[in-house]
Amino acid sequence: MSSGTSVRLEPYEVALMRGGTRSAVTVAVLALHLRGLVDAGRQGRIRTTGAAGAGAGAEDGAAGNSGDDLPPLPTAVYAALQRPANIAELETAPGVREALSELRAGLVAARMLRSLPPRRTRAARHALRALHAGHPPPTDRKALAPDDVLIAVALYGEPALSVLAARFALRAGLTARAEVADKGFHRNAPRGGGTGGGSYSSCGSGSSGWD
Repeated sequence: MSSGTSVRLEPYEVALMRGGTRSAVTVAVLALHLRGLVDAGRQGRIRTTGAAGAGAGAEDGAAGNSGDDLPPLPTAVYAALQRPANIAELETAPGVREALSELRAGLVAARMLRSLPPRRTRAARHALRALHAGHPPPTDRKALAPDDVLIAVALYGEPALSVLAARFALRAGLTARAEVADKGFHRNAPRGGGTGGGSYSSCGSGSSGWD
């Protein structure tokens, strides 16, 4: 992410601003799953697959590749999975906490977050509004690239997971329950937003995260 009038936000940064550390770790777990690097284990835990070049699960429809080019947060999450862990354990793992701190520091430097008290700035709110306007809530997981899936989940959280990766999210303990794709979002889901690839540009000032 770069600071200035135009800010390019990664899905992990969007998730951190919108929903905090748990949301950012959830997106990181999903990124690993889309590459075929992790899957759901027993009792709501997440485990590595042992196949670094494997494709993603059939329900997600994403092409797999190696994890050599992963950003720092999913890299830290993968490293923390020496044994199966749940999302709360991953969130507090030392390496993951360090990666989250670096992610947050970058957002503070870009004036998207305030450190004390921790909250979104006006710039972050504007950025999230712009992303929602350009990326509507997903209603179907078909024909979505992995980056589109990540930004949708970063923007909309559990409702997007329930559409785009329902079985994995439920089995991995990322959602309390999974809705079938044709039911769409709950009535109170955010309006606006959409899909996009890689990182996402938003111009102007805004705020989001800890309002």
